[in-house]
Amino acid sequence: MRSPLSRRGFIAAGSGLAAATALPAMSGCSSLASADSDPGSLLVHTQLGTTAPGSPTYTAAVKDFEKENPGIRVKNLVNGDDLPQVYETSRLARKEPDVVMVNLYDKTLAWTDVGATVDVKGYLDDWGLRERVLPAALTEWTDDKGRLRAFPYFATNWPVAFNTHLLDRAGVGSVPTTGDQLIGAARKLRAKGIAPVTVGGNDWTGQKLLAQIIQTFLTPEEARQVYTTGDFSGSRGARAGIDYFVSLRDAGVFADKAQGLTSDTMTTQYNTESAAIQSAMSSALAKVPAKAAGHTEIGGWPLAPGAAHEKPTILRSYTLIGFWISPNGVRKLSSVEKFLRFMYRPDTVSRFITESGRDMALVTDTVSKDFPLVAEAQRLGGRVGQALLPDLYVPPTATQPLITATSTAFTRGTSAASVRSALESAYRTA
Repeated sequence: MRSPLSRRGFIAAGSGLAAATALPAMSGCSSLASADSDPGSLLVHTQLGTTAPGSPTYTAAVKDFEKENPGIRVKNLVNGDDLPQVYETSRLARKEPDVVMVNLYDKTLAWTDVGATVDVKGYLDDWGLRERVLPAALTEWTDDKGRLRAFPYFATNWPVAFNTHLLDRAGVGSVPTTGDQLIGAARKLRAKGIAPVTVGGNDWTGQKLLAQIIQTFLTPEEARQVYTTGDFSGSRGARAGIDYFVSLRDAGVFADKAQGLTSDTMTTQYNTESAAIQSAMSSALAKVPAKAAGHTEIGGWPLAPGAAHEKPTILRSYTLIGFWISPNGVRKLSSVEKFLRFMYRPDTVSRFITESGRDMALVTDTVSKDFPLVAEAQRLGGRVGQALLPDLYVPPTATQPLITATSTAFTRGTSAASVRSALESAYRTA
């Protein structure tokens, strides 16, 4: 999909970001950028470094890299969800870090198209790393002009976790695989004071689950068209999927006041066993405490009769984190190459799997043995179907409005027509 952001649009957006960016992040960016002329420094802008899964492993890997490469010092600028904004601001000042570690989503979809980062396909081949990447990951990271936006790294499975202990306590005989079974299970769970499906209806987790449920009656090709155009009314399958979502919501399937919950609330409710079901990324599955994990079964989202999928669905993505090279980074290609070769080494990749429970977009035989739910999700295979993750097709400027529309959708009593209108309005504002 060609990005709707022009170069002029990127610059205009960035000028507004400068005022909105937190001062500590900006001062950190400036201090790192001041070392840009130092050929012995490699500046990496990353989301790993705080509580994000994989942060301790990344920190340790960087130290090992520096020991093996004494002439290169890695400096990290750490940001969370605001990383794209901070990076864009630094790029506008031509003081951006050399390498960026972030996912392909929202603002970042436009970066290569507007010259904020460079096409890395030639480097992947020149450095002999193509065979290390899963073909599906290369496909997802390649734009419609054949440019590889970044070096793929983290992937994710996004299945559904079912607490079988809570289901048993409520008298639910087995994990629900159909909509009717899910509604029946929700009623029994509520009767025992247990929240059925917990979800961050006010953030990206709710957006993804809503998108997954809407796709109940859509083929991948149809889903791609719907999420590219935002036409939720003209597609019979999309209308049926929204009707299905509304029927589940108004039957009490989702936790109370789901429209105001966040991803943090969702994981807390599931991890403390106050909710029985959650749609969870593998990074969230890695954080489920051993007690709850011991009676958690991993599966897919239950289907309705006549669904386009034969089996309950999950989401999969290979675009969770990649290594992007900036224009400044091109000036330090020798150091960037050494860093990426090190991060792509099988032993380094295996550490992220074994120590942090991460799914990888790279070829590996390592399994997350100490993270049983992540490993179980990796083994789902043909037992589940796969819905389309819409991130690559939603126009960047529609992403945040879609989250607002998601909150509307999770508000009980909102009609299917109103849900469609809210979703379509997100695209009109784009």
